Order: sequence, then C-alpha cells, then structure tokens
Amino acid sequence: MRYGLRVSIAGLILSGVFAFVGHAQAGGPPPGIRESLNNLADQPATHTGIVFDRTMMQAAQGFLSAGGLDAQRAAAALTSISFDTYRYPRPAFYTPETMAAIIQGYKAAGWKHLVNGNQSPANAAQPKTTLTDLWLHFAGGDIDNVTVLIRQPKDMNLIQVTGDLRPMDLIHLSGHFGIPKVDPNAVMVPAPQ
Repeated sequence: MRYGLRVSIAGLILSGVFAFVGHAQAGGPPPGIRESLNNLADQPATHTGIVFDRTMMQAAQGFLSAGGLDAQRAAAALTSISFDTYRYPRPAFYTPETMAAIIQGYKAAGWKHLVNGNQSPANAAQPKTTLTDLWLHFAGGDIDNVTVLIRQPKDMNLIQVTGDLRPMDLIHLSGHFGIPKVDPNAVMVPAPQ
C-alpha cells in the first residue's frame, strides 16, 4: 500500500515538473488563453496536465515512425505535446462569451481556426455531445503549433503540439497521443467569422 502511494505521489510530482518545463519551452497558446480556459465552464473543474518534452519525444521516435512518420523526421518534427484534462462534477455549460474570447485571442495571435468537419447546419439544432475546435499556427508553409480543444458535457481536453510539422505530418500523427483521427479525405474549412 505504501509503495503504491509513493509511486502515485512521485507520478504527480513528475507530471507537475514536466507540465511546467513543457509549458515554459513550448510555443503554446497565446497569452490569456489558459485563464480563459479555466473560466470557460460554469463550474470549477479538476485539472490534470502532462507534457512530453523534446527529450521524451525523441525517446518515442520508434512509436512515431510506426505510425507512418519518417523515423528521421519524427525526432526532428516534434518539440512537445501537452495534454490538459478538465473534469466537471456535473454537465458543464460552456460560456459562449468566453469561447468567443478564446477564438479571438487565437485569431489576434495569427492562428487559423478550423472546426469539426462532422458538424453541419442540418444537425446544429440537436444537442451536441462533443464539440471540437482545431487551431493551427503556421511558420511559412509549415505548422509550428497545433491546439485541439474537445468539449464534452463532463470533461474538456486540450491537446497542444509544438514543432516543425508539414501538413501531411498532422495526418500521420492523428490517432496517436490523444490527437483525434483525421480522415485523409476530409476537407478542413476555416471556421465561420
């Protein structure tokens, strides 16, 4: 029993250290976004976060190459991946004004906002159980930051990827590390203004 408790405490401490180091190194979201995310729902949440930094990503090189990303490119492409999970005790209401401020913050910092391709005007009147937002930040023709925000009734997940990615790399990474699977035949469209 004591051994399990020590492992759990050590895991929490390591997660906190990795989260601090990763967020300090990663390009991450624009200023003020993290505070807005904490205030997005109508109730407080428990928050868990972990960051895989560049060293950890290099250790995962074999796993990435097995997913279709060239082994040499895999180690060079990713700088960090971070996961933040917010859990709510009861179904949450996500404040539209706060979400609008988050979208505007990304836009002001030069990020491109893409939305879930599965949402359509035909099903807009039905209650949505999952809302997905995707932001990309470009450096020339390559992507240097990706943020995926997934909102469900009782939890919200934020996945951030930092590195030097070609658009095709994003398809190879989808389905791994909690990044939603991307249909290679899907057409991504910019979010409405």
